[in-house]
Amino acid sequence: MSETTPQARADVKHFSRSSVIQTSLAAITSFHEEPGALARLTPPPLTVRLLRDDRRSLREGEVEFSLGFGPISSRWLARHEPGPNPHSFADVQLRGPLAHWRHEHIFEEATNGVKLTDSISFGHRAGPRGWLTRLIFGGLPLRILFAYRHWQTRRALEA
Repeated sequence: MSETTPQARADVKHFSRSSVIQTSLAAITSFHEEPGALARLTPPPLTVRLLRDDRRSLREGEVEFSLGFGPISSRWLARHEPGPNPHSFADVQLRGPLAHWRHEHIFEEATNGVKLTDSISFGHRAGPRGWLTRLIFGGLPLRILFAYRHWQTRRALEA
């Protein structure tokens, strides 16, 4: 059963963060295609371990990984698909800790480089499992996570 049924998506929230990175569309795409990109973009104390990567490109295929927070870890299965423009992609949770997760990685040309926008729609489950994801994927943790990711992207591409 898909985790993105209408019932699972009833309480969808949205988050977005944008930054201009002094780089090219080709370079930022290449950075996200690197095998270690997900681990590099995951801040401590979170840990990520790639379990399976069947992607044919950023816009097609599936990836399975475990995401850990201290002694707690959760497996994710995500499908990669095209995003809202030709230079973007999205990952959609097929199986994982949340009721719904769609993360669009949007790259657009900007005056001083590339505008990177992470746009996420997500929803939590009911009960204790949802309480935990609210702690890890709530407002402040998402702001910290994506501030770190944009900082790491800038650090890698503007160096």
